[in-house]
Amino acid sequence: MNQDLEKRIREAMLNPQNLGELAGADSVGTVGNSECGEMLRMWVKFKDENGKRVIDRATFQSFGCETAIAVASLATELIRGKTAEEALALKTEELAGELGPLPPMKIHCAQLVEGALRSALDPNHEAATPAAPPSLPSATPNLLDSFTKPKEGGVRVVFLDKKPADKP
Repeated sequence: MNQDLEKRIREAMLNPQNLGELAGADSVGTVGNSECGEMLRMWVKFKDENGKRVIDRATFQSFGCETAIAVASLATELIRGKTAEEALALKTEELAGELGPLPPMKIHCAQLVEGALRSALDPNHEAATPAAPPSLPSATPNLLDSFTKPKEGGVRVVFLDKKPADKP
């Protein structure tokens, strides 16, 4: 990664925007792979503006690298005021905003953000979930739940006892 990009990521990390859960969100989207440790959840709240339903606020939580956090921070600002359709029309590289073009090894970070956004905004996306009613904030699963609740048909890890090496 070049030094200029590293500097922009570092600056975005010093003051991440819209970090954390959003009480009363209209939609929540989660993507990632808990097996490799990268996950991102995005909350979206809408408002009516001039007869259109637009994004009022979006927040995120991430278990991922600094680049994913920086892109999510910028993307949640970028989508504010857009309709769901307008936000979904944004390309992966547009979500990275002022970070500029990402190197090939970091494009997956922006794709993670795009996937969470798509999950939250696209009703046909399999991972899209409506948010819990405001009166039941504890019913809203958080990102940690994705790691701690076992999945059916998942991989089972069995730790073996370490045996002392045979001595000659």
